Amino acid sequence: MANLKEIRSRITSVGSTMQITNAMKMVSAAKLKKAQDAIIQMRPYANKLRELMDNVSASMDEEVGGDFTEKREVRNVLIIAVTSNRGLAGAFNSNVIKEVVRLAKEDYKGKNVSYLTIGKKANDIVKKEHTVYKNESHLWDDFNFKNSSDIADQVMEAFKNKEFDEVRLVYNHFKNAANQDVLNEAFLPISIDTNQEVETSVDYIFEPNKVEILMELIPKTLKTQLYKALLDSNASEHGARMTAMHKATDNAAELEKALKLQYNKARQAAITNEILEIVGGADALDG
Repeated sequence: MANLKEIRSRITSVGSTMQITNAMKMVSAAKLKKAQDAIIQMRPYANKLRELMDNVSASMDEEVGGDFTEKREVRNVLIIAVTSNRGLAGAFNSNVIKEVVRLAKEDYKGKNVSYLTIGKKANDIVKKEHTVYKNESHLWDDFNFKNSSDIADQVMEAFKNKEFDEVRLVYNHFKNAANQDVLNEAFLPISIDTNQEVETSVDYIFEPNKVEILMELIPKTLKTQLYKALLDSNASEHGARMTAMHKATDNAAELEKALKLQYNKARQAAITNEILEIVGGADALDG
């Protein structure tokens, strides 16, 4: 049985770990509230913007959209992998990495696949075996719509210059603090259905005209789509970390309880041995 000093040292170590994990859980819970409010407020705007673009395009007689709707033979693919810069968030990062690796091995087998990584965790794994087009992990140091838009502009420019024939976006979709789903979305080329029927009783007047409005809406929609994905990932990260740290705290508490029980047993055994030695010594003297 381990000696008392070793057990006391382990109890102290587990107690310190439990304090750290509990503090991290509280920090993530505070950040989660702000991140959750941001994504909940963003989703209706993003959905409405996409709906507006579809409605305008559906009312046109011919397909428009310029370079961003051009469908080409897929040879070069860019996968945008969104993870975090830090770990201790359960399977949050590994699920995204598994999905982007699966895309390269299955869906785009035989294609030239490159990665744009947003998050150090994705970059550290992907760069070992795959081509990293750009690493934008610094975005999380100053996360806002402007910095997100700059990345979207770079991707749109690369697609426009035919560096890539298709762009996919992989990230964690926030459902609640305990559940996040990995989504694999098409980013470019953007799909516009001009054959759908628009049910409306309002006769809109478009100024300056539908084509110019649509050409303005497409880049805005793409920037909003990327920003929404980043907000989703940000909220998912805090939710996953809060859940992981909560479980870690519970596990540490159980381990501390077990160690204290082991310590008490060891201490009682040591006391019993000392009593036996004393009694034995006394008997020897009497004899």
